[in-house]
Amino acid sequence: MGPPLKLFKNQKYQELKQECIKDSRLFCDPTFLPENDSLFYNRLLPGKVVWKRPQDICDDPHLIVGNISNHQLTQGRLGHKPMVSAFSCLAVQESHWTKTIPNHKEQEWDPQKTDKYAGIFRFRFWHFGEWTEVVIDDLLPTINGDLVFSFSTSMNEFWNALLEKAYAKLLGCYEALDGLTITDIIVDFTGTLAETVDMQKGRYTELVEEKYKLFGELYKTFTKGGLICCSIESPNQEEQEVETDWGLLKGHTYTMTDIRKIRLGERLVEVFSAEKLYMVRLRNPLGRQEWSGPWSEISEEWQQLTAADRKNLGLVMSDDGEFWMSLEDFCRNFHKLNVCRNVNNPIFGRKELESVLGCWTVDDDPLMNRSGGCYNNRDTFLQNPQYIFTVPEDGHKVIMSLQQKDLRTYRRMGRPDNYIIGFELFKVEMNRKFRLHHLYIQERAGTSTYIDTRTVFLSKYLKKGNYVLVPTMFQHGRTSEFLLRIFSEVPVQLRELTLDMPKMSCWNLARGYPKVVTQITVHSAEDLEKKYANETVNPYLVIKCGKEEVRSPVQKNTVHAIFDTQAIFYRRTTDIPIIVQVWNSRKFCDQFLGQVTLDADPSDCRDLKSLYLRKKGGPTAKVKQGHISFKVISSDDLTEL
Repeated sequence: MGPPLKLFKNQKYQELKQECIKDSRLFCDPTFLPENDSLFYNRLLPGKVVWKRPQDICDDPHLIVGNISNHQLTQGRLGHKPMVSAFSCLAVQESHWTKTIPNHKEQEWDPQKTDKYAGIFRFRFWHFGEWTEVVIDDLLPTINGDLVFSFSTSMNEFWNALLEKAYAKLLGCYEALDGLTITDIIVDFTGTLAETVDMQKGRYTELVEEKYKLFGELYKTFTKGGLICCSIESPNQEEQEVETDWGLLKGHTYTMTDIRKIRLGERLVEVFSAEKLYMVRLRNPLGRQEWSGPWSEISEEWQQLTAADRKNLGLVMSDDGEFWMSLEDFCRNFHKLNVCRNVNNPIFGRKELESVLGCWTVDDDPLMNRSGGCYNNRDTFLQNPQYIFTVPEDGHKVIMSLQQKDLRTYRRMGRPDNYIIGFELFKVEMNRKFRLHHLYIQERAGTSTYIDTRTVFLSKYLKKGNYVLVPTMFQHGRTSEFLLRIFSEVPVQLRELTLDMPKMSCWNLARGYPKVVTQITVHSAEDLEKKYANETVNPYLVIKCGKEEVRSPVQKNTVHAIFDTQAIFYRRTTDIPIIVQVWNSRKFCDQFLGQVTLDADPSDCRDLKSLYLRKKGGPTAKVKQGHISFKVISSDDLTEL
């Protein structure tokens, strides 16, 4: 069973279609009339616009002619260039375009059943976290008989023109499509999660290991149904669409249509002096200006392969405008890479995507206010919504995406399209359950760009631990909705932190409500004990307070271990000490290396300290070899930390 479907304007496609067929009339959409308001907000189009149905534009119209990806697309005199690139991307993966264009065969014109055609179509979009079905009529704006917006070079094919109209209706009018990025559009078409990669910043031509790691990510994304496109920056408007020395166009978006790691046979190993080829296939949506470098159709490399070789290796091209190039040339020639991961389906029952809807709200009570502004507003920043997630293992890539609700539909009222938004990421205590109130010991693990785009993202390889993400608007005191999505190949258990302190309950009243909150960060354990010179020591920490404990990851083969492990405890009294133990992880039985016992009183110094390890038995027990460095902060105000 698929995800719930929302009906835009509550229009039901089948009911409307059957009514039209029964009355022998063509559908005219009362919610998106063929008039100027459907085109623009507050301006008129020079020239007379006539809204025409496809059968009035050409003979034998079709929704799709042949293979959806075989025809070039053009943006038209008033079309939007990113739209054409997004159409080309969408056509690469059938699993996506058949979702966006549902039951396309049922919607197709049938010359044998003209009495069943009602001039009505439906398309589906992933709109702010919900799959939304949009119904339209087939009236399209033309000037002098030509479509004003995008069209196919197969002049009787209309899927892209009708899809563009449905998208314009969803956003308010055709002008609302201005300013959308290609990733905005692809995400709305498919529900994928977008990441933009700066190819020059990644230094993929210099760092061989990073280059092959990138290939692995692209291969995995593509084979899981993701969409990938790339472009070359143009330094100014004059160089837009200017051809490079190798035949590529600056400022133009190319779609990836295949990616392959190819093992060569003995004969070809001698020809190319390599055992493997790392290859990508790209497509120009306009069907011209192809790559003319190595592995192009005119290159020496291509000519050295027979037709049988190309077929066996999978180096085939099905569309005009397609070409192959090596990973090396791909990294060298392209500047920006848009990677849209398919996150709609769990893999083997494991969720790779966590998402939550939230909002920035204003309240006179600081503890209830949820619009604190960006990190520069230190006094109010932590009043923003806060979300915690857990990375269960070291070294996993986590992609965080924050999308604000699109305000384009309010543009006629003078509202801005987007606010400036961003988010901050903090590594926090391994047992945190309540909201952050001050940033004393938390590590600032990352920050997104702050910009007035619809979506901002951050992609990072994170260490094992808990992280709090704080989504913000740049200015405090404003209200808006947002969608937070986090992608990782390991489950991260995203949840909102809503409480400021432990709840008052019969249970904690009976055993004593907490009066002190204590944060501790253990930075390191050094000069640890070795029983003999070649013994392997794999230290880890156990931080205890009463019956609650936090365990750190194991550090491998070192007597000078860096931990930076954080914990937080809500204590009924300072008589309940905090105990930090150091253990050596061994195959059969772990070895106790020593501990320190802390009163952690609110009056204690909050600076970094160092104490020798002792045997079990309290602060006066016998000293052992080794010491730990730590910082501890206690407060009798439960909302200070």
